[in-house]
Amino acid sequence: MSKGSLTWRPRLAAALPIVVVIGIVGAACSSADDENSITVYSGRSEELVAPLIERFEEQSEVQLDVRYGETADLALLIDEEGDNSPADVFFAQSPGAVAFLAGKERLGRLDETTVASIDQRFVDPDRRWTGVSGRQRVLVYNTDEVSEADLPSVVGEVIEGDLQGKVAVAPTNGSFQDFVTAFRTIEGEDPASAWLDALGDDGPPTYAKNSAIVDAVARGEVTMGLVNHYYALRALAEDPDLPVANHRFSAGDVGSLVIPATVSVLADAEDSAAAKEFVDFLLGEEAQQYFAEETFEYPLREGVAASDQLPPLSELQPPSYEFGTLADLRTTARLISESGLE
Repeated sequence: MSKGSLTWRPRLAAALPIVVVIGIVGAACSSADDENSITVYSGRSEELVAPLIERFEEQSEVQLDVRYGETADLALLIDEEGDNSPADVFFAQSPGAVAFLAGKERLGRLDETTVASIDQRFVDPDRRWTGVSGRQRVLVYNTDEVSEADLPSVVGEVIEGDLQGKVAVAPTNGSFQDFVTAFRTIEGEDPASAWLDALGDDGPPTYAKNSAIVDAVARGEVTMGLVNHYYALRALAEDPDLPVANHRFSAGDVGSLVIPATVSVLADAEDSAAAKEFVDFLLGEEAQQYFAEETFEYPLREGVAASDQLPPLSELQPPSYEFGTLADLRTTARLISESGLE
């Protein structure tokens, strides 16, 4: 990968060479041990998707060698490994990293029949990737500390008045970075940069991931935070007494963005048929029901309803944007760094 093409996070430069060696060696061992296996690089956490992996292996003759990691790290690793990457499938947390790989010609083209049943708003026009599940950006808040009537209608207001310095964020998280990149695309570079700078100047609480923000809100450590919608629902499923709830921003506001988790088959996949079988499984009714009922994400397969705890996907009015524009995370990473968020 050229040094100027994309910067994900400063720590990657030092960590990457070790990861690359481990990845290649591990792949060679796997291929030798099991010819009927494929390697999946998963930016979705093991906690979320391991039950799906197990179910696929129970139904299929294909075995999966799953390498879990941060979506951005894995995308960078795939590009660094190039033609030698052991990855057959990339199961990504967010579309920005996938758009980056598509621009590098690292991704194959999915069959029309594979994506035919998926909401076409979340399918790459070139079929280099498809959405698997959808997550809306929301403001999670502590119901003991604040009334929803007092919360802002647009995300631009989280840097104003009494909210200054109170809204927790996860600046290194892929979904937050995709949100900022979409902010730049929809509202413009200068407004997005100004919003980030103001947010950084306020010194907000920062966390590594969305779930940590929800946990902190539940504890009363912070009052509210910007996250994906399903984290609060998963926490409430475990403990219905938690004082947390989601607040949705106004229709069309960039704060109400819907971001899909995605899946792709690598252009150099050794077993494209087995890779396609896994992709078809993720897009099938069983897996889509899993996302609706177990993770509380939005299923993207037509005819599969979301949890009754959510408004239907068809009723959401998020801002429209081209997912391909999310590939420019280099500028986003720079703006986040310059804002002082970390």
